[in-house]
Amino acid sequence: MSLLAGRVRPSTTTLATVALLAMTASWGSTFFLIKDLLDRVPTLDFLAVRFAIAGLAMVVVAPRAIGRLSPELRRRSIALGALYGLAQILQTAGLAHTAASVSGFITGLYVVATPLLAAVLLRTRITGFTWASVALATAGLGVLTLDGVALGYGEALTLVAAVLYALHIVALGAWSTAQDALGMSIVQLLVIAVICLVATAPDGIVLPATTADWVSVVYMALVAGALALIAQTWAQAHLAPTRAAIVMSMEPVFAATFAVGLGGETLTWRILAGGAMVVTAMLVVEAGPRRAIEGEVQHLAV
Repeated sequence: MSLLAGRVRPSTTTLATVALLAMTASWGSTFFLIKDLLDRVPTLDFLAVRFAIAGLAMVVVAPRAIGRLSPELRRRSIALGALYGLAQILQTAGLAHTAASVSGFITGLYVVATPLLAAVLLRTRITGFTWASVALATAGLGVLTLDGVALGYGEALTLVAAVLYALHIVALGAWSTAQDALGMSIVQLLVIAVICLVATAPDGIVLPATTADWVSVVYMALVAGALALIAQTWAQAHLAPTRAAIVMSMEPVFAATFAVGLGGETLTWRILAGGAMVVTAMLVVEAGPRRAIEGEVQHLAV
């Protein structure tokens, strides 16, 4: 398979960055919702219901989108959905066995794993300037979230999830195209739903019992699920994987913001300092100099 590289206009790159930020904000808003919901609904049941709603809703909205995909893109979308689905299961299961702050930090380590995987799989050359931004984002995540951590069962599950998220970011950047973003996203959502339904079916599916829980699930399905994945798939057709990962490292910053604003948590110097470091890393990698290879989006030909 050959590698195709195409330069993207700055205006499109800016729009893609904004789309990723909006997606990351929606993800960050779900941390305290999920932590609360898992007290009443098992992990796999929650994920199965969430992604089934998301996938079916998008099929209703765009019934012909999957049919417009080539057979190869369908296969790649299935693989992407399997990666994302497994990562979701492991991250959510890990969140049930560790603090939300620790989960947020370990999940955010995909910002480190992404350039490593991109370098190995796509032969992407990463500059020292970009690595410095990765290090700053990682340090900011640590300041923002950590108050001591030991690698236990929940942390180990979350670490594996972070690596799978990084692999999904790299593969999505290599395979996604702007015109196929909707169809690819729908396939991914349906695959995630099927994986979770198969995993939880033997024990039966526990549904949310209250109106408030259903509102949370529907929000996470449609906004933080369907719309967010479409935004990510489209945006990564225009952004290199490492840049996308650094922008997405804003997730714990948004998570902390929502936890303080809506979850009743206290605003601390750690939130302010760590958040400022992550935001600085994102701005630096966007505004700083890049070699030509880092200003290109590498796509694997179909």
